[in-house]
Amino acid sequence: MKIDASMSADLDFAASGARRFEALGYDGLKVAELQHDPFLALTLAADATDRIELMTSVAVAFARNPMSTAQLAHDLNAFSRGRFILGLGTQVKAHVTRRFGMPWHHGPDQMQEFLEALHHIFDHFYDNEPLEFEGDYYRHTLMPKTFKPTNTQAGRPRILLSATGPKMTIVAAESADGLIMHPFSTEDYIRAVNLPAITSGLARAELDRAEFEIDLAPLIVTGETDESMDAATAAARGRIAFYGSTPGYRMVLAHHGWEDLQTELNRLMKMRRTDEMPALITDEILEKFAVVGPPSEIGPELVKRYGDIVDRMSIQPEGLSDAALSELISSVKTGVKQLKGDSGLEG
Repeated sequence: MKIDASMSADLDFAASGARRFEALGYDGLKVAELQHDPFLALTLAADATDRIELMTSVAVAFARNPMSTAQLAHDLNAFSRGRFILGLGTQVKAHVTRRFGMPWHHGPDQMQEFLEALHHIFDHFYDNEPLEFEGDYYRHTLMPKTFKPTNTQAGRPRILLSATGPKMTIVAAESADGLIMHPFSTEDYIRAVNLPAITSGLARAELDRAEFEIDLAPLIVTGETDESMDAATAAARGRIAFYGSTPGYRMVLAHHGWEDLQTELNRLMKMRRTDEMPALITDEILEKFAVVGPPSEIGPELVKRYGDIVDRMSIQPEGLSDAALSELISSVKTGVKQLKGDSGLEG
């Protein structure tokens, strides 16, 4: 299992942050598209590091088109000597249409075509296949030699797709190299909904599970002092409440019989009474969505819940010292090796 850290896209701290995480022993570094462009920060991170993998987690696909995305991914993968992973997500319709001013068609269908277009472009970049892609939403049929990249030695970047529901999960299994599971997931939901969808998609694409990477950034509540533990608990309740207010994530709460909670959270969000939302997240809900406990208990619990499910995991609790982080990373890797050894699994 690979262990990842997340970093802000703030360009002033990208290089120093990347060096720190590589020194701590992380395998990968993720940058999300929030206040800043993630590709720029990862370019600085690539220049400052030698080993660590670099991932957008996630870049908003529909804010771009397949060609511009392919060019960004190619350039960063070539510059980092093959260490870049293109993590993509849809965002939600309001952000795509009202924040980015881009068209929204139908999420899973549009994403399926977006990925197919990316693969056709990469086929042209790396294998000299003709560029002849014509779909319902995207059309790419022109590439003069002047505009085709020539520094292709690093090969094509891997593509991971963020998904929560079964339809998008199947799209990921059929058309991407891996799945980024949303943090608003539970072990029960992953096993009952995500894994069967992945199995179905891989079967349709005639791919083996070993060829597909599953990534998760679990919610973690821990601290080395009572104060830091209280702060982490409050932050997790707020994050769960925020995610739970979104209609697109209702399915996760409904899986546990908590759909009425989603209705109430959404109502409070619309009324801008967000300060009341975290109180609705009970201890039962908190412990279902988050791994809760002192630092010494986090590693074993992460392995117990997810060790046989995921291939890479983001582990970066707020407030832990670098020494505690290194110990946590080591405990997870050791636990996964023991789990796979006991079960006869590879990896």
